Amino acid sequence: MISIQNAFKKGKLFIPFVTAGDPDLAVTEEIVCAMEKAGADIIELGIPFSDPTAEGVVIQNANIRALANHVTTDDIFLLVERLRKKTQIPLIFMTYANVLFSYGLERFAQKCAETGVNGIILPDVPFEEKEEFASVCRRHGIAFISLIAPTSNERIQMIAKEAEGFVYCVSSLGVTGVRSQITTDIKAMVDMVKSVNPDIPCAVGFGISTPEQALNMAQKADGVIVGSRIVKICAEYGKDAVPHIAQYVQSMKEAVLRAEQKK
Repeated sequence: MISIQNAFKKGKLFIPFVTAGDPDLAVTEEIVCAMEKAGADIIELGIPFSDPTAEGVVIQNANIRALANHVTTDDIFLLVERLRKKTQIPLIFMTYANVLFSYGLERFAQKCAETGVNGIILPDVPFEEKEEFASVCRRHGIAFISLIAPTSNERIQMIAKEAEGFVYCVSSLGVTGVRSQITTDIKAMVDMVKSVNPDIPCAVGFGISTPEQALNMAQKADGVIVGSRIVKICAEYGKDAVPHIAQYVQSMKEAVLRAEQKK
């Protein structure tokens, strides 16, 4: 299994997100394999939750569709087990604190380690409350990935100092979703992180949807994260989404590679 750290050693990364179980788990499995083949370097899997507070309407609706399919956390662990027979790409769960509490923190982290999940992102857990989760993850060798927001200025250094895996730089205020323009000074955020923790990679997410935006963001950071645009393709094409997602991921990865060449 490739570690998050080793993935970033390859250069600038493209990190797509998909909600597990939307449109169903079998298609999610196909999507993950197709995204890796199309150039994805790390893949984020969303564990559906009934109240995903950080998400815009696109990913909220994907959560509703997956939950309507009765997708459970155990089903998603079984999906990861199946994926691990086919791929060694780093896999990261993105979900919410209540999912871990209801499953049991220790049990959840242990299951992540057993099945081959590399990291966890919990957007509803502030830095001040992260240790409850991070300490358990650490025991099982799972990276607890921190987010920094455009308003985090005085906290960025604090967060960067303790960061694991990579730092998730939130490009825009508000919830996830496609943005026509990203005005945040990402370079300043990245520079501040690196001034405290030079070895921690920074990946930018929230609002990125076009190859032009990916190229721009990849010139300022170590990786680009895209979720809503991919989830939108899932909503549009359902069980026929796989080739469309693969084509999109390829175009985004090519943009990230162009940024790598311009270094």
